Amino acid sequence: MKELILDHQKIAHTIRRIAFQILETYSDESEIIIAGIQGSGSLLAEKIAIELKKIDELEIKVVNVSLDKHQPENQSPELDIDATHLKDKAVVLVDDVLNSGATLMHGCLPFLHAGVKKLKTAVLVNRNHKKFPIKADFKGLSLSTSSYEHIEVVFEENNDRAYLK
Repeated sequence: MKELILDHQKIAHTIRRIAFQILETYSDESEIIIAGIQGSGSLLAEKIAIELKKIDELEIKVVNVSLDKHQPENQSPELDIDATHLKDKAVVLVDDVLNSGATLMHGCLPFLHAGVKKLKTAVLVNRNHKKFPIKADFKGLSLSTSSYEHIEVVFEENNDRAYLK
């Protein structure tokens, strides 16, 4: 059984709010890198970048982070940009759901090695089941769920939604 927890309108509002929070946090920057973890994280990163561009004339670059979300420890994350371009940059690492924290933790590695100036995280849904010391700096919805429940985020044109299953 699926329970709708976020509809299209709520997701759009949440993305706009997260964009404003990012701008407030990075108000002293001339450029922000929005890095999405492949899949829904990359789609959410694109949507956040679009909102940021609507709000401010700041330079926004979107980067994709490839890693195995089911076993992130088995693969080094890969970026679709040369890591040397990230030195001293402000970065927001984006994923759709923060569950245990493993994906975001491993997704941070290439940015730490690149010597970024500031690294924050953003998620649409924070499940509060962290096994690793990572938090969402910008989050849409926080849910305390049981370990057997699952959050499914679907991004479709004019029909974004999130379910608790």
